[in-house]
Order: sequence, then structure tokens, then C-alpha cells
Amino acid sequence: MAIPVIDFSKLNGEERAKAMAQLANGFEEWGFFQLVNHGIPEELLERVKKVCSEYYKLEREENFKNSSSVSLLNELVEKKSGEKSESVDWEDVVTLLDDNEWPQRTTGFRETMAEYRSELKKLAEKVMEVMDENLGLPRGYIKKAFNGGDGDNAFFGTKVSHYPPCPNPELVYGLRAHTDAGGVILLFQDDQVGGLQMLKDGQWIDVQPLKNAIVINTGDQIEVLSNGRYKSCWHRVLATPDGNRRSIASFYNPSLRATICPAPQLLEKESEQVDCAYPKFVFGDYMSVYAQQKFLAKEPRFQAVRAV
Repeated sequence: MAIPVIDFSKLNGEERAKAMAQLANGFEEWGFFQLVNHGIPEELLERVKKVCSEYYKLEREENFKNSSSVSLLNELVEKKSGEKSESVDWEDVVTLLDDNEWPQRTTGFRETMAEYRSELKKLAEKVMEVMDENLGLPRGYIKKAFNGGDGDNAFFGTKVSHYPPCPNPELVYGLRAHTDAGGVILLFQDDQVGGLQMLKDGQWIDVQPLKNAIVINTGDQIEVLSNGRYKSCWHRVLATPDGNRRSIASFYNPSLRATICPAPQLLEKESEQVDCAYPKFVFGDYMSVYAQQKFLAKEPRFQAVRAV
């Protein structure tokens, strides 16, 4: 079983209806799919691969050898229990936001990643417009909900991760299983080294490397806004003994001040607004709960934020 691969360019031609149906299926039945012909220039994607790989080797690789992940793995090896850790990720991470400090030493990194983030944000907004249309919502509904109204207040962050070769991959995950807290996630994953898996029908399925594709998955806030039609999907990254997996995830999330609730158009009757499984809440409150419960079941998070 392989996750769907969808040609995004077909939205602009005679096969638009078919493409919309494929995207609806990707959101409703999978929560994970790959976009090809998505409009991001391949030349830019090749530059992104280059600068991110160079950045890790120049600015991060040596530091990782002294990281808490390495120390904790060494402790597990010494214990000889053979049990897989649920408290450590074999991952090196840097987060890029418009207003935080970016790496300076790697030539072209800042310029390339700024251009990439701009393109990815536009793609995220196109994907949300597809969601609006397929859900029968007004165009721009999800974007407006995430921005807390008109304006540009939504959070857009990019996480550059590397998963170095692991000497004991049986003892740790690259990244433990979780659902994403936010909205739309756009992942540019390594096209050589695998390891990303999603959970479908109780089975872990590999998200196959596909050159210059963008993997789309939905977070918890899309599940709430869609009243459960588009569910956030559990996923994880396996640690591997070979290769150095590169992963660049961009998150289009609500503003921390945005109020999130199921779209009224998706509630069958007014009484459902009271009994709905998904409460109305401020996204910042949800993130406070998520920070403590990221690797636990998501349903109690919704219940916890209901009580806030």
C-alpha cells in the first residue's frame, strides 16, 4: 500500500474535477498524500537540498555528537534492556521563522530558504482553497479562520531536520509517533533516505521518497474546522543505520489568538453545536495542552481544551 500521489497541475485543466476528487480522497481517507507538479520550481528545490545539507555538515553535525539524544542512546545501550525509548528523538532540528535568527555561515542558506518559504506559504494557501471548495465552505474560509479574521496573522514556520545515521536504531525513533497540532503541513522530504511512516487502518505505511514531491498532511486544527471530515494523521520517523535523512517541514498554523471551532456549515443542525466532539477554543490554549501531550492520544487534548 502506498500513499496517493496527486498531480496538482491538473486543477488548471480539463481534469480539474478528477483532481479535486483525488484531493478530497487524500484528505478524507488518508490525511497524507504527495503533490507533484505543484508549481515550486525544481531549480529552487535543488538549491534547498544543497544549502540544507551543507548547513548540517558545516554548522550542526559535530554538535549533534554531543547532544542529549546521543547521551540518552548511550545510556540505553549500557542498560541492555532492549526496550525502545519513548522519551528521545534521534533528530537534529532548527526552526526558521521570519523574526528569529537564521544560520549565517552557510553560503546562500538564508536567501534560498526565504525564497522557499515564500513559495511554500503560497502553496499552502492554494491547498486550503481546495479544502474550502471540497468541504463546501466559502473561498478563503480556512485562511481567514487561521488568521483570526482578515490580515496576515497566521503562523508560518519551517523546521529543518536531519536524522543522522543511528548506531542502534532498534532503541530509538527518529521522531516518535504524533499528530501535528496545527493546520496544513508541507513536507519536502529526502528523496534517497526513507523512514517516514503514517498510520492507516492500524498499519504503519512508508511514505515513499519521491523526487521533488511535496508531502501534504493535515493537523489537528483542520480536523476541528472540518468537524472531523479531515482527520489529522498519526506519523513517525524511523531511525536508520545508513544515510543522513533530510526533512524540511513547513507549518501553516492558526495565530495563537485565533478562535478555532467546527465550521457552522458543517454542523447538520444547531443542536450539534452544543454536542459537537470538537469544542470552540483559542489556538494558544490548545498549544499549551499540546506541548505537554504531543506524543499522547489527541482526543484527550480536545477534551482538555474544552475545560480551559
